[in-house]
Amino acid sequence: MPFRLPLVYHPAYSAQMSSETRFPMAKFRRLSQVLVEEGLVEADGFHTPDFADFDLIAAVHDPAYVRQLFDLELPRAVERRIGLPVNRAVVERAQAATAGTLLTARLALAAGLACNCAGGSHHAARDYGAGYCLFNDVAVAATALLAEGAVTRILVVDVDVHQGDGTAFIFEHEPAVFTFSIHGEKNFPARKARSDLDIEMADGVGDDVYLAALGDVLPGLLTQVRPDLVFYNAGVDPHADDRLGRLALSDDGLARRDTYVLETCLAGGVPVAGVIGGGYDADLEKLARRHAILHRTADVVGRRRL
Repeated sequence: MPFRLPLVYHPAYSAQMSSETRFPMAKFRRLSQVLVEEGLVEADGFHTPDFADFDLIAAVHDPAYVRQLFDLELPRAVERRIGLPVNRAVVERAQAATAGTLLTARLALAAGLACNCAGGSHHAARDYGAGYCLFNDVAVAATALLAEGAVTRILVVDVDVHQGDGTAFIFEHEPAVFTFSIHGEKNFPARKARSDLDIEMADGVGDDVYLAALGDVLPGLLTQVRPDLVFYNAGVDPHADDRLGRLALSDDGLARRDTYVLETCLAGGVPVAGVIGGGYDADLEKLARRHAILHRTADVVGRRRL
């Protein structure tokens, strides 16, 4: 049977919030619509996750922190660090996205490649959220799969412009998960964590320098780590037009980046679970279509390789 890219989406991904909030929450809904319009999926063809429950999330995050979120009793200082109003819709959005990344990983293990229409909340650490991230969906999914014995080695490839500091903190002492982050040197967070491998990019770096740096390390990482699964955080905020990026990649550069990562992993027989990561262009339409680069690329690469 020809490969058909499994795509994961839940309507709760776009939580209702005040229009004053800077986070582009509507991008998730618009992304799902773009994928339907472009023929990558039927409107009723998405895989829909449940909401991640307390126990699943508390296997990674401090149960006291998770309880504060579930009960909507988060201290104001922690809410400010997250940067979002913590209401029921926002918490449920984080639960849905977390379950969505776990479902994406399961589908990737079965099909070879799958993509979420959310995910990549990599600033959330064990006992706090930050940078628009409540729960670290990749960390929760990775921990669940390891606990089940579905995988024994995981590689996280994080190309969001911001370092995946929460993921690095969570897996600092976990040899079964190798964390790799390529990010802006002078961008958020101010205090960087130590991933298993970090590559820092200077402000203004464009397509060729960025792709060369990525190409220098990824094949060797796959040989070194020998993962059973790659989580690929394909943030589009390295784009030149992103409000929070400070790098200078083009749409073509992002497509080349995603193609390279997916081709390299699949050529080595490693399944990939893709999440969309960050993107903060003020133009919602451009932003949604930029995020769709991952899904378009995955569809093409999957048809060629799987």
